[in-house]
Amino acid sequence: DSWGEDLIADVHGVFISDSDEIFVVARGVHEVLKFNSSGELLLRIGSRGLPSWQKPFNHPTDVAVSDRGDIFVTDGYGNAAVHKFLESGKHVFSWGEPGSGKGEFHTPHGIWVHKGKVYVVDRDNNRVQIFNEEGEYITEWCDFFHPMGIYVDSKENIFVTDQTPRFTVLNLHGKILSRGFSPDFGHGVWGDSSGNLYMSSNEKGVNRFIKI
Repeated sequence: DSWGEDLIADVHGVFISDSDEIFVVARGVHEVLKFNSSGELLLRIGSRGLPSWQKPFNHPTDVAVSDRGDIFVTDGYGNAAVHKFLESGKHVFSWGEPGSGKGEFHTPHGIWVHKGKVYVVDRDNNRVQIFNEEGEYITEWCDFFHPMGIYVDSKENIFVTDQTPRFTVLNLHGKILSRGFSPDFGHGVWGDSSGNLYMSSNEKGVNRFIKI
């Protein structure tokens, strides 16, 4: 089955909650959409077709949801910001600005939230920045080349893809546990309930999924 063709434009990021709610970043129309597993639209965030400077949104890139249901969105192609929303979609606050300093971004491209920490893939600054859920800077990991996607599994392994092309596994302290090369750079990474990992890549405009 498929759905959403009339709503979704230029999909860039997807997040699936534990209750099978599907959050979709519709980059081309500056929106984040929430659906149930049957494709029913439950929530839309943003102003369709109306980009905003450092406000939601200007070509957003990714979305993640905390255990409490708060929604975090990286806004990286037209802005340099992360936005936090309540489960209802109400905007709480945003943080970030263009640059390479702490809390600044150059194409924030991917995001994950785990146990009160927000992991932001700061692609063109070649790093992952870590914040608390109030947007306060904690630390950063810098051993990447244009990192793209991030995923944390049930065993608290952190998976990061970059444009080397390379696939890196880290622990919660940022220690590299393993690293390998892939035939194409991974644009995103996700896991399933069986512990399998999937890396999305883009080759000649065709998306494909590689089972890791």
